Amino acid sequence: MPPLDWLRSFEAAARLSSFTRAASELGLTQAAVSQHIGSLEGRLRCKLFTRLPRGVQLTPQGAAYLPHIQAAFGIIGSTTAELFTPSVRQRVTIRSPISFAVLMLAPAIPEMSAALPHVQLDVVTIHVPADYEQQDNDLDIRFGGGAFAGRLARRLTLERLVPVAAPRLASRENWTSLPLLTVAGAREMWAEWFAAAGMPSPLGATRHRFDSFVAAQEASCHGAGALLGSRPLVDAALRDGRLARLSSFELRSDSGHYLTRPSGRRLSAVQEQSWTWLTGGLAIDP
Repeated sequence: MPPLDWLRSFEAAARLSSFTRAASELGLTQAAVSQHIGSLEGRLRCKLFTRLPRGVQLTPQGAAYLPHIQAAFGIIGSTTAELFTPSVRQRVTIRSPISFAVLMLAPAIPEMSAALPHVQLDVVTIHVPADYEQQDNDLDIRFGGGAFAGRLARRLTLERLVPVAAPRLASRENWTSLPLLTVAGAREMWAEWFAAAGMPSPLGATRHRFDSFVAAQEASCHGAGALLGSRPLVDAALRDGRLARLSSFELRSDSGHYLTRPSGRRLSAVQEQSWTWLTGGLAIDP
């Protein structure tokens, strides 16, 4: 790439149609601007200006080059303002399944805010997959196997499933007699867990069904029954004693949470910063 000072002299001279006025704007001598332009033309092996008795005029090649240089300077200027001007705060929208937003994203916001004080988050919770298609999403968190049409994905979690319940219920000798709490969608996996653990499935057990994992977890914490807990979503409740494990066996799922972005679209500077922080700050090794 040509040196930046050559490109600055070219842009100013092209915009002002004068080496002299460009030199005045840039705080250089006319000879320095002329030398920059000459060096740039030598590097490109192409004349960018026609020298006139009064001023200069762009050649067709120079006219074609100018808007690209101006666009590049515009990106540098706006990015610098976004990232380094304290008074400029930028809003970043993140769409997420409600369970991940409550149990994983919300606890991480204080740390993210300390690292990126100029970012203002707009967290939108998703309840069904079709909600993703209603908006033109830049950043969103999705649950699945990692392949999402038209989106670049970075894995945050790999799901492990373990039965959990309120501590007062976990002491029961036969926990399989407890009501089983189920979650609609991809986590309806009690049958798979019992099969993998080599245990008979309690077909006659009472089953309470929820449309979100976070609602089912809250019910389990209050003693409503046994939940097939999704780790790491249940880890905080296990650590603080609101839930207890009912088995040491964990079923590893092929699914997990992914931070995604459009595969063919450039993000803004603050979106890029948020992407970088989230892929590091929320990623949990299984």
